Amino acid sequence: MEPTGEVVELLQQLIRNRCVNDGTPDSGDESRSVDTLSSYLGSGGFELEVHEARPGRSSLVARIEGSDRSAPTLMLMGHTDVVPVSLDGWSRDPFGGELVDGEVWGRGAVDMLNLTASMAVAFRRLASSGFRPRGGLVYLAVADEEALGTYGAEWLTESRSDAVAADYVITESGGIPIPTPAGPRLPVVVGEKGTFWCRLTVRGTPGHASQPLRTDNALIKAAEVVRRVSAYRPQARIHDAWRRFVEGLGLPPELSAPLVDPGRVTELCETLPALGLARQAHACTHTTFAPTVVHGGTKTNVIPDRVELELDIRTLPGQSAEEVRAMIQEALGDLSGEVTVDPLSHDPSTESPIETPLWDALQRVAAAFHPGAQTIPFLTAGATDARFFRRLGVPSYGFGLFSTRMSFDQFSAMFHGDDERVDVESLRLSTEMWQALAQDFLS
Repeated sequence: MEPTGEVVELLQQLIRNRCVNDGTPDSGDESRSVDTLSSYLGSGGFELEVHEARPGRSSLVARIEGSDRSAPTLMLMGHTDVVPVSLDGWSRDPFGGELVDGEVWGRGAVDMLNLTASMAVAFRRLASSGFRPRGGLVYLAVADEEALGTYGAEWLTESRSDAVAADYVITESGGIPIPTPAGPRLPVVVGEKGTFWCRLTVRGTPGHASQPLRTDNALIKAAEVVRRVSAYRPQARIHDAWRRFVEGLGLPPELSAPLVDPGRVTELCETLPALGLARQAHACTHTTFAPTVVHGGTKTNVIPDRVELELDIRTLPGQSAEEVRAMIQEALGDLSGEVTVDPLSHDPSTESPIETPLWDALQRVAAAFHPGAQTIPFLTAGATDARFFRRLGVPSYGFGLFSTRMSFDQFSAMFHGDDERVDVESLRLSTEMWQALAQDFLS
């Protein structure tokens, strides 16, 4: 029996659970989806454990033990939390989980409840079939991915390492077919940029707002700080993961050459008609700076003496915190002496090798669903929980399998965006691919 109805129903329930993670310790309440998944998986002759880093912040681990202790263990990891929404931008209820014209709508439909659901369905179907592999199969539904994993993957790898032990990990989110002259290409996330989140504090002198002439207004200075950060243009850098991705696409030389040329890629990104590719190319070849949060002022008639700005900075492989601080100072110029920089989080970039048996298995299995397709390595600009396992020396990839109904541009735009949705054919493909991969890699 094909799994479409089963995975659609489970995804709808996960969306309706509203596990919204706003970054505060008590948000998320992923225990709702852990309850859903526990009930769905039931007791099918496999181990099922719940681990709670903080009240309400639960993660679920299910494990089918392998028959050969020397054989590798594969983990399928999906997160259960989602980012907040702005209701004004949505055409439908973001937590309704509606099925409309062959698509499931809702927050998390692509990031990444679709894969979390399809992994669970594949795991249960394998267990119900009596699947007893040589290597072990682990399913992890993890909390707090959308806020750097403090109460999820980070806590589990540090405090419950035995429960999440694996030799290979797959999580979000590749497998979106990219048409090329040489045939479809399926990106596999082998690494990710680092994060350097920080707070800039801009100070001024308070005074009466009815007399603004020659005042030291922190808000005005902060506006100039934002302008300078936005205008800052770091030099492009071409690293191996990006070069291999471009080479794998088989693009004509007039496009591929500037994509791997640090002197030309920035200009190309400004003019590429495909906005999704332009943003990806820019993010994968530059350190990026995005002002995202501002707090300041106390009252309408008081000149503000303090404004706080938060920056989301994403770093390239090999970049240190010291290098990022130097870039901030360069961007601020003569204002740097009036701005205090306080790091909020620093997570260096991580990357996994592609010379692994799992990579080969992904290629074999994916080609069976998309004939003629080839997997190609890809570096994602966003952070995933894979980084915690990579730092333990565990090769970790981001993958799934999607239909051709949505383009790479459309799919990319829905991460943390409006009107997030996924087609049911992609849900079927992902579910059947997980089953085929487990049978290929672990048997």
